[in-house]
Order: sequence, then C-alpha cells, then structure tokens
Amino acid sequence: MITRKRLATGACALLAALSVALLPTGAAADEPAAKESPKVELVLDVSGSMRAKDIDGKSRMAAAKQAFNEVLDAVPEEVRLGIRTLGADYPGNDRKRGCKDTRSLYPVGPLDRTEAKTAVATLAPTGWTPIGPALLGAADDLGEDGATKRIVLITDGEDTCAPLDPCQVAREIAAKGIHLVIDTLGLVPDAKTRQQLTCIAEATGGTYTSVHRTEELSRRVKQLVDRAADPVVTPVATEGAAQCEKAPQLKPGLYTDRESFGEHRWYRVDLLPGQELRASVSVSADRAVNNDYGVLLRAVTLHGREIVRGSEAGDGRTDVISTGLRYPKPEADDGPGDAKPAAETVCLQVSNSFSAPPSVKTTPGMPVELTVDVVDGPSSASDVASFGLGRGWWLLGVLVLAGFLAGLLWGWLSRWRVAVWRTN
Repeated sequence: MITRKRLATGACALLAALSVALLPTGAAADEPAAKESPKVELVLDVSGSMRAKDIDGKSRMAAAKQAFNEVLDAVPEEVRLGIRTLGADYPGNDRKRGCKDTRSLYPVGPLDRTEAKTAVATLAPTGWTPIGPALLGAADDLGEDGATKRIVLITDGEDTCAPLDPCQVAREIAAKGIHLVIDTLGLVPDAKTRQQLTCIAEATGGTYTSVHRTEELSRRVKQLVDRAADPVVTPVATEGAAQCEKAPQLKPGLYTDRESFGEHRWYRVDLLPGQELRASVSVSADRAVNNDYGVLLRAVTLHGREIVRGSEAGDGRTDVISTGLRYPKPEADDGPGDAKPAAETVCLQVSNSFSAPPSVKTTPGMPVELTVDVVDGPSSASDVASFGLGRGWWLLGVLVLAGFLAGLLWGWLSRWRVAVWRTN
C-alpha cells in the first residue's frame, strides 16, 4: 500500500533528480585550483568629529553605520572582509596614546554578517584621527599572500598624527609590491582632507571619492568591494588625446585618466559588425567646484558623424557624476567567399563642464574612470526582449518547470488523501 510518507519521499526524490539533471555540475577534478579569495579591509574613522550632523540630517557616524549595514548585506561570498577602526577608543588629550588608537574590529576572513553588524553597532565617535597608523595596521591585517587586497578608508578629516605622513605610508605600502590598492572616501571633506586622501589613493592606484549623502557612501563602498571580488576591473591608466586620430586604442576594461576643467578627451575602440559597444564614464570633483556642471560621453565615426551620446548634469549635491551609452553595430551583409568583415573604429569623446572658483588649482585634472565593454549584440527580436538576463533564462526555466511538477505532485497527493479519507 502507498503511504503518504512514501509518496512525499518519491516527490522529493523526483525534484532532486530534476535539479541534478538540469543544473550545472560541479567543477571537474582535473580543473586547476581556484585562486586565493580576494581580501578587503574597511577602515572607518570613529574620531570625535564624526559626531557632526551634516549628512542627511544625521551624524556622520550614523550615516556610516547605516552604509556599513547595507554594504555588509551585499558582500560577495568569495570576499574575505575585515573592519578596522581609528580613533574609536581613546577620548583623552595625550597625543602619544591618541595616535596609537587603531584596532581590528572584525578580523579579515569569511564574513559573518550578523557578527560584523553587531561590532559596528557598538562604535561611538571618540578620539583622534591616526590615519597613517591605521593604514599600516590594515596592511598587516591583509598580509602578503598572493590574493588581491584592497583597503577602503572612510574618514571625515585629515590625519592628526603627523609627522607620520599617511601619503608617505601609502607610498611605502605600494613599494612592497603586495598587490594592495587603497581607495579613500571623504565625508563632507574640506580642501586639506581632499588633498591628503587624493594623495593616498593615487600612491597605490586607488580612487578618491567625496561623499555628502548616505546613499552615495553605501553605493561607492559596494562598488569597491565588488571590484575586489572581480580583479579584472582593476583600472588601467591611460591618456586621452585632443583628436580621435591620435587617441589611444582601448580594449574592454576599466581605465583611469585625468581631465582638466572644460576639456574634451578622445579614445578609440574597434567594433565588428554584430557587436555592441557599451561605455560609461565617471568624473570626480576632487576639489571645490562651482555648482551646475555636467559630463558628456559621445560615440562618433572617424569622419565626425555622431552615433549616440549620453549626458548627465549635476547641481553640487555630489562630487561624482556619471553617464553611459550603448551602440549595437548592425550585422554586415554576407559577402563573397570567407572574407571576415572589417572592424569599424568608433571614437569616444569625454567632455565636462566643470568650473571652479579662482582660488582653486585646476591642475592636475580631475579623475576620470572610463569603462569599455564590447559584447555580441542582439541578433533577433527575442534576443532584444531577453537582453540583460543572459544565462539567467535557463535558471528561470528550471524554476518554472520544478514549480509546475511540484504543483502536479501536490495536487495528486491532495486528491489521494481525500480519496483515502472518504474510504475510511
């Protein structure tokens, strides 16, 4: 006799078999060993100035805690993450003690999100701003193995523990050759803080971002953690030209450059018929600028005909402005023989309309991040409809099929139970 227990067991076995058959199998035994998991250390300023209430109507510390909670929820599984504080423990005036006030709040390793959030929740603005010692401590936390390593420093002020210059500390860390990048974020920074944090970031090939809102802080830290998880997007330095004919040839990747106020810079990308060009650009105002500014990204032909453009305007509420574009090149008509279609050179123009008060230096130019990607473009209406889901469609199909079969089995089980109940 078929019992309910046996029927339920059979249903589970059938669903498990379907899952095994339809989902991808694990890695083969003879595949090469996986690379070491990337490491990230978030270094948070907990000095007394973090009490200031000038971010979304709340204190800088409250904004940082909220952003940290959002970031910790989104950390990729493969990332080993740690948190270090500076200025969190000593509230006194003894400079020697205050400049040693940095500690590991959460050790670098597999992330326990609840434990990390609990540790962050205990923090309260307290003491000094020993950025140099904190960077040295973070570098030690990350170690010198072959993993990619990233320090993300969040502070609202410049170092208060000179003569240990944090910019020189960053240069010394870079000189070790341990593949460590330092990114810096300034919370409502003044000119001196901008200058110091920019120097720290540039010393290791990192980025500097000025932050005035909680959402900006959360979004930027998430981006940097994701970048550590995907080291292929590590920025490559390049230098745009004044004309397309002299511009550098770019392949898919992430590039950094500097652009003066109101400048136009050109880059070139080769595109085959049937491919799609996707490009985006971000310009960071790493110094005081006038309100009302914009950034323009254009794709044009070698003959100057505009293909597509993207633009964005700002009004002073953020120091980073971004825009992007997409250009699908149509498939070429089949020609005689086996001749391959020739690539088209697309010229990318990056322009900005920033301006600054007379007292602000305009050199060097502002940091620019340019992302270039070339993919196979959509070839039919159905491809266009599913654009962006990629290989997610097969998983959606599996889930729909599994749900359908589970519904049938559950209906069969319910009807069987009713029949048994009536016979009894």
